[in-house]
Amino acid sequence: MSIPPPPQGPEGPQDQPPVPAPSPQASTPYNPYAPPQQDPYAPPSADPYAPPPQAPYGAQPPPQPPYGTEPQSPYAPYPQGVQTPPGPPSPYGPQPYQTWSQGYTPYNNPAPLNGMSVAALVLGILCCVPGVGLVLGLIALHQIKKRGERGRSMAATGIVLSAFGLVVAVLGVTGAATGFWDEVKDSARNNASASPVKGECFDAPSGSLEGMTYDFDVVSCDDEHDGEVFAVVRMGSGSYPGDKKVTATADDKCYALQDAYAMDGWAVPDDVDIYYVTPTSQSWSLGDREITCVFGNTDEEASLPGGSLRNDATNLDSDQVAYLKAAHVLNAALDTAPDAEYVEDDLPGHKAWAGRVSTALTQQADLLESHEWSAASDEPVAALVKDLRAAQKEWAKAAKASDADEFYAHYDKGADLIAPQKSVTARKALGLATTPPTYDENDGGEDSGGGAGGMEV
Repeated sequence: MSIPPPPQGPEGPQDQPPVPAPSPQASTPYNPYAPPQQDPYAPPSADPYAPPPQAPYGAQPPPQPPYGTEPQSPYAPYPQGVQTPPGPPSPYGPQPYQTWSQGYTPYNNPAPLNGMSVAALVLGILCCVPGVGLVLGLIALHQIKKRGERGRSMAATGIVLSAFGLVVAVLGVTGAATGFWDEVKDSARNNASASPVKGECFDAPSGSLEGMTYDFDVVSCDDEHDGEVFAVVRMGSGSYPGDKKVTATADDKCYALQDAYAMDGWAVPDDVDIYYVTPTSQSWSLGDREITCVFGNTDEEASLPGGSLRNDATNLDSDQVAYLKAAHVLNAALDTAPDAEYVEDDLPGHKAWAGRVSTALTQQADLLESHEWSAASDEPVAALVKDLRAAQKEWAKAAKASDADEFYAHYDKGADLIAPQKSVTARKALGLATTPPTYDENDGGEDSGGGAGGMEV
């Protein structure tokens, strides 16, 4: 028994399921990379690339895309050509990528370099005009902030270097003004032609210690020389006080300091005088404030013999120093005698002077008694102290005299007891000079001073 075939319509069997439409991913001449089409009703094939089964007779072909339209495939490669990079859209439109073969171009051009910053850095390094470099650096920082330019670090470096150069320049000018005179003197001293210091001997270029001079030749004190410095006094600051004031100061200071350098006045020859070198208004303006006290010959054209006049704690023993310090107390009081030559002309002044001498004699005797002397000098010093005590009583009576005659009576006795010859024995025992110096009529005691002269430098 045969089964009749299904009824056929004009286009084929009526009960055959419709053929599904081809997939849009079907392989076409325009999309050769699409996977082969598979029949949804066919069993899975072991070969995915096997040719698809033919559509049944009468099936409609798949629709074709319009001409010029290429269907997209999920397996298509990354599209070539100009593309817009990811990120926020640019206000100027999409920016294209460039391949390495075309050369690399950054997205943003660098900001321009500020010219002021370059100038500030150059001037700061050179330090030729430090003030200008500092100003240019400040201007550059303002412009960079306002314009968004580069060069901030260059401007800052220029400011620092210029500021440092400016400070150095200011300090250099200030120091030069105050130190110029000292540098000149030090430089000259290195060349043995400058104002000598305490303890040095020198020759004056003119051979004289009077008048003007500008330099000195420092020489050895062992040889014949024009002068020996025994003190240097520095005057105060301020404007130049005038020639008279400077000379008066030099006269007072140098006479007061001679005993500190030459403690034994008997060891200073009679032909030695005191001179001083003082600043002028011109040298004062350069910082010169020194008064130089000098020993020189009483004859300004003559020289001093070889050998230093210095005798102080640097070359004397303790007994000698103790004796001379006590003697200076009396000498200082004797130097305060009134200007009037005769007692009758100024009795009150002479009486006051006698009172000062009486006090000094007491102090001198006490100093000598309080020192422990060596065996060789103990007895001669004790005898001298006895004379000093006796002299003190006479001078005290002279200070109380009612008239000039009474004053003279006690003055003569007191002066004889402190005459230079009274101390020769003690001096010999101590190893000091034993030849008394000459002294003026109104001077007493062991030694006296001479005149004075001056030089200006």
